[in-house]
Amino acid sequence: MGRTPRLVAAWVAAALLAVGLPTAGASAAGAVPRVDLRVLVVDDGGPAVEAIRTELETAGTPYTRVDLADPGRPRVDEAFLSDTVDGRPRAKYQGVVLPHDNPFGDGSAEMAAVAGYERRFGIRQVDAYTYARPAVGLNAAYAGTLDGRTAQVTAEGAAGPFGYLRKNVPFEDNDSGVGESYGYLGVPLERQADGATYTSYLDAPVPGQSRRGSLIGQYTHDGRSELVVTFVYNRHQSQFRLLSRGIVEWLTQGVHLGAARNYFAIHVDDVFGSDDRWDSRLNCTPGDVDCPPGTHPETDPIRMTAADAQHAAQWSRDHGLTLDLAFNGGGSEGYKEAHAGSDPLAQQLVSDQSAFRWIDHTYNHPFIGCVQDTSVVPWRCATDALGNVRWTSRAAITAQIGDNRAWAARQGLAVDKDELVTGEHSGLATLPQQRDDNPELAPALTQAGVAWLAADSSREREQRRLGPALTVPRYPMNIFYNAGKVTEQVDEYNWLYTRASDGGSGLCEGSATTTCLEAPLPAETGYTDHIVPLESRIAMGHVLANDPRPHFIHQSNLAEERIGYRALEKILADYRALFADSTPLVNLRMRDIGAELRKRATWAAAVKAGTVSAHRTGSDITVSAPAGVDVTATLPTGTVQVQGTGRIPFGTAYAGQRSGWAAPAAGQGTLAFALPDGTWAPRILSGKATRVPAPATALPVPRGVSTPVPHGPGDRDRR
Repeated sequence: MGRTPRLVAAWVAAALLAVGLPTAGASAAGAVPRVDLRVLVVDDGGPAVEAIRTELETAGTPYTRVDLADPGRPRVDEAFLSDTVDGRPRAKYQGVVLPHDNPFGDGSAEMAAVAGYERRFGIRQVDAYTYARPAVGLNAAYAGTLDGRTAQVTAEGAAGPFGYLRKNVPFEDNDSGVGESYGYLGVPLERQADGATYTSYLDAPVPGQSRRGSLIGQYTHDGRSELVVTFVYNRHQSQFRLLSRGIVEWLTQGVHLGAARNYFAIHVDDVFGSDDRWDSRLNCTPGDVDCPPGTHPETDPIRMTAADAQHAAQWSRDHGLTLDLAFNGGGSEGYKEAHAGSDPLAQQLVSDQSAFRWIDHTYNHPFIGCVQDTSVVPWRCATDALGNVRWTSRAAITAQIGDNRAWAARQGLAVDKDELVTGEHSGLATLPQQRDDNPELAPALTQAGVAWLAADSSREREQRRLGPALTVPRYPMNIFYNAGKVTEQVDEYNWLYTRASDGGSGLCEGSATTTCLEAPLPAETGYTDHIVPLESRIAMGHVLANDPRPHFIHQSNLAEERIGYRALEKILADYRALFADSTPLVNLRMRDIGAELRKRATWAAAVKAGTVSAHRTGSDITVSAPAGVDVTATLPTGTVQVQGTGRIPFGTAYAGQRSGWAAPAAGQGTLAFALPDGTWAPRILSGKATRVPAPATALPVPRGVSTPVPHGPGDRDRR
């Protein structure tokens, strides 16, 4: 169902011709102007504008924010919007985001300036949330909650800005007792104003009627175009996340700095090792630090078998998702010692090694932070006679890294030595017990040549540097390391997330980050009916947020009842039901995720500092950025990067366009791109600005716009 590149270019050209704007080859009054690649965001503080602004920021698309609540804000007038550079007219903004179709008030000179600017330069406007009324080409056929409804991309939307979606756009309904989405279903006026048209891109059935009503559409009138959105949303809601790409591409006409993709990677920790098992009687994990001292060690650990390994390889091939296996070679050697020198699991995984990617997880999975005093629960850092924290030594850390690499080499495993996952992410600060990084960790990473170090995103979400390495924060999934069976997972989940009065730990009561279950989950159905859908929704939230950070589970979740696959399969099935083939999940290895995060941080800092500038003149794009800063952009298929007298294709194909990173060629101080022939190029149009009336009534106060469900402690991972 992927759209061809020509189709994407066609909807851009067709939409622009519909408002009377000339193509590059057409004659028009005035010269081809310069259009700066920056978006103007007029912000009323509402969730819809914030959502679009966050989308731009996350993608790395420069924007200027005008806060309507700020009495010292700049006046939006002709001088604010445009000027002349080197004798050429300049549009300072390539698109305008407004809270609704007229936020400045009745008879406003500012709105008249915006309208005249859009008309003159062919600039588009997004009405972040407005209600269906004649001023935007609609009559309201329904007003109320949209919770749980499924909207659909129309044929025009599929041929235009939303061609990356398969069809359905479900609206969230996470709590039947809370109104999460409010909006209007509008029908185009039977008789539009002269020259005006309304084209629906997203619609849904009107309750009690046989017709459908528009939720997003293009209103073309008075020589300009507005994208009319008639439902309220926030930046977390899945319906916005599904549609955000199309909103931005429509606004920028498919040409902008910044890029967005849907990423998903899953790391499987402790491979070749074994994981201790949750005890439903003791409500802890014997053999681990959460059980009281003196508890009898667990004698039935969870470990994958050769059959589990075969299943993992076949599953990966069948589902088109490469698993990243973080391995502990010492676990295999320990198993061999207890089983007459044989380890069928290792033999099978090594024979299927090309089905996976491999990450050094240290030889024996020790805690390499402070020396743990496990005589108390929770554990604490051991100290010397002077009260100083005792740390795992540099020699011990480098031995764990090196021994695991040497073991892998003996097996013929292809391991990237730049990547490292320490046991429990140890060595890094582990609150509340260990406030600081192990001071021996950075020198050990230097000695071992580690460039990318896994971190726990629930503790530190942002990438940071430690010695020679940059961290790669990973999302823990709430599928526990000490559960190989559904009943174990549900029992521990109930212990963590139910009130003491319901037989749980009560840890969720009064927590700022965790919500309590209304009642304990049923042992047999709680995993499939509650945990899997919730974990899928949380992970999908990361996927749709242009977030490359990987998720992680443990080898125990691929053993015994193989409970981890259920959540992964739902994530993949849900995704593929929503997105066209042109928009696949991007599955990167750890080092590439780290590099993506690093480039984004460098780019964001340059954009924030105002040291990035870009503009378009006809089919030519020029970008200036500081030395060492790679440039990110999304451009039409066929775009090339100009390097002296040569030209190379830009980026890679995604969602019907080309996107990616680019750097200037040697000796060039700026980046130059050439858009494909036939791409629309704006020209100055004559015409006077006209005043635009204000809405007849104020917009309704948004009702119950939902926020993400708080996630609990996540993967406890021996904490």
